[in-house]
Amino acid sequence: MALKQRRVFLVNRYFHPDTSATSQIASDLAAFLAEQGWDVTALTGAGRYDEPARRLDPDAALPGVSIYRVGPVVEAGSSLLRRAALAMAVHATLAWELWRRARAGDIVVVKTDPPLLSVSLLPIIAVKHLRQINWLQDVYPEVAAELGVKAGQGVLGGILRWLRNVSLRRAAVNVAVGERMKAMIVGFGVPTARVTAICNWCDDQHIVPVGPEPNRLRRDWDLQDKFVIGYSGNLGRAHEVDTLIGAARLLRDEPGIAFLFIGDGYLTSYLKRAVAEQGLERMFRFLPYQDAGTLPQSLTVPDIHWLSLNPRLEGLIVPSKFYGIAAAGKPMIAVMAPDGEISDLIHRFDCGAVITPGDSAGFAKVVREWRHRPELLVQKGRNARALIESGFDRLSCLRRWQALLSSMGSPPEAKR
Repeated sequence: MALKQRRVFLVNRYFHPDTSATSQIASDLAAFLAEQGWDVTALTGAGRYDEPARRLDPDAALPGVSIYRVGPVVEAGSSLLRRAALAMAVHATLAWELWRRARAGDIVVVKTDPPLLSVSLLPIIAVKHLRQINWLQDVYPEVAAELGVKAGQGVLGGILRWLRNVSLRRAAVNVAVGERMKAMIVGFGVPTARVTAICNWCDDQHIVPVGPEPNRLRRDWDLQDKFVIGYSGNLGRAHEVDTLIGAARLLRDEPGIAFLFIGDGYLTSYLKRAVAEQGLERMFRFLPYQDAGTLPQSLTVPDIHWLSLNPRLEGLIVPSKFYGIAAAGKPMIAVMAPDGEISDLIHRFDCGAVITPGDSAGFAKVVREWRHRPELLVQKGRNARALIESGFDRLSCLRRWQALLSSMGSPPEAKR
């Protein structure tokens, strides 16, 4: 069968033109495969990540990709129970669309949003003789259990783990976004030959280091002559902010230091409240999510980027914002386990500093030292960009995906 006749379905809650991380990488893969001659269909939810109650434009298109948007959106003020019911409805409608549109031998790439989607789709994949690839952005229900969600614990958590493991073992391939996650999946009893690691990526053709000319956003955001520690994206349950807050307290009497926060998320209100209660408002700028087109500029505003991950979640999640920071040629302070996935890359490429959660003094010390060593910041920024260009760039990752999908061959003639 000619390559252009191969059919692949990508199933994820968010897709183009939504700008969330999982949407962007799924959309990148879909567009790339379509350019290579694949018949690509995206099955996705109808809502937006950053505005859950708002529907995406049903006519928004991606060249060469068929997009079907299904299911309800979260209503403003929905209770936790109602949100859970809506998530189940998304599972059901995505499963129904796959049943309607897929045929025997098709490849189905299943992402992990909503969580445990691979479990919901498994009966359809089995009955229709589809070929399943699980693309794990995170590992549920372990993430839920570590964050204290009861559904991920106890008897129910055990049942969900068992079902999840069945879906992993039945898949043709499972793609983890990091080596630690890959090892964890193998530890669930999945054959090593059915697990591979392909990292996430960013638009490194447009997100690039900038020259010494002034960044207009620094002027627009009143950050001229400031030493800026920045954060961009979702600040969720998996992250850690107390170390940053403690460092800000230690730096509060040093003029010219600013913390820039762009985005939103579960911990944002906690951070804003702590900043207000501790009299740190002068040091912080809070901005909403920016249009995707401004990302190449906004990522180059900070002198240093901050990112974090709760150490309990190492191997379960890999912060994808790391790749955008590195592409922008910016050094970073990572508050996470010293021996974690991202920590290892930072040490290996010498593109930042790793701070153990709780070590606010260490965080503040790095800021003080780097502030007065611009040549060090430049070198670490160059190292960060070199990391991307060493095989972590978007095209390299997309080609790995293409090679993986091509290795699965054509569906049997009898099942077409």
